[in-house]
Amino acid sequence: MHESRLFKIIYYLLDKGQATALELAQKFEVSVRTIYRDIDILSEAGIPVWSKTGRNGGIYIMNDFVLDKVVLSDEEKQEILTSLQGLSAIQNINNNDVLNKLSALFNISSQNWIEVDFSRWSGSQSDNEKFESLKSAVIHRKNIKITYAGSVETISERVVEPLKLVYKSRAWYLQAYCTKKQDYRLFKLSRILCWEVLDENCIHKSIPIARETQPQNYNQITLRFPKEMAYRVYDEFDKIWVRQQENGDLIVSAQMPEDAWLIGFLLSFGTQVEIIEPIYLRYILAEQARLIYEKNKL
Repeated sequence: MHESRLFKIIYYLLDKGQATALELAQKFEVSVRTIYRDIDILSEAGIPVWSKTGRNGGIYIMNDFVLDKVVLSDEEKQEILTSLQGLSAIQNINNNDVLNKLSALFNISSQNWIEVDFSRWSGSQSDNEKFESLKSAVIHRKNIKITYAGSVETISERVVEPLKLVYKSRAWYLQAYCTKKQDYRLFKLSRILCWEVLDENCIHKSIPIARETQPQNYNQITLRFPKEMAYRVYDEFDKIWVRQQENGDLIVSAQMPEDAWLIGFLLSFGTQVEIIEPIYLRYILAEQARLIYEKNKL
């Protein structure tokens, strides 16, 4: 508690510039005598704090004082600035004023190392606007009416209760309670075509723990790719799932959901994928390829 109060006195003086002993005593609920003892301890520790008597007196800290290793290490200062930069980028907001003030306070510069742009390569600003709207709805717990392009159904309109924004496998999702399905769902942001934040408060606060930990219906899938597909394989799969053969072929063994998405995903590799197991999946993929051929043959 004593060390905590000493740090708080420093921060208070840095913020206010100066304060009276009585003001500090009332602020930290100690006696004036204790405050003067604290000031002596800080001075002995090398903090440039001093007191001045008289009508305009008080306790001061040097204007050019910066937090040094007696309070925060250089690494800790840089971590604070780096965290703020990352937060600013992810939240798509401008925290330059805060960063500049802290950089000046710490007397170090912070390299701008991260930038996040939610728009697609086409340059549409609507993706950024969408993210901001959904983020605001999550924070203020407001329902959203969305028009969504589902993977199974046609485009539909529904009202959802937003819970959180989730970044998974190079894409952003909205985790929400769907009032249409009466269940929790993940909505890919790129498939949310229209959105409107409603003046209705959310009822559901979070996904029940039992639902969060419920195992997904995933099965073991083994695939073979030629070495020329390495760029795509490592885009889609963790390297721990990939084994390279002597001829350069890549064998991927991973747990994947057996649904319509999986078939579309495999078809996206064209002729560059071979299903090793399960065998029945080969027939499903081949049938889908035949239907594509029938639809597009000349």
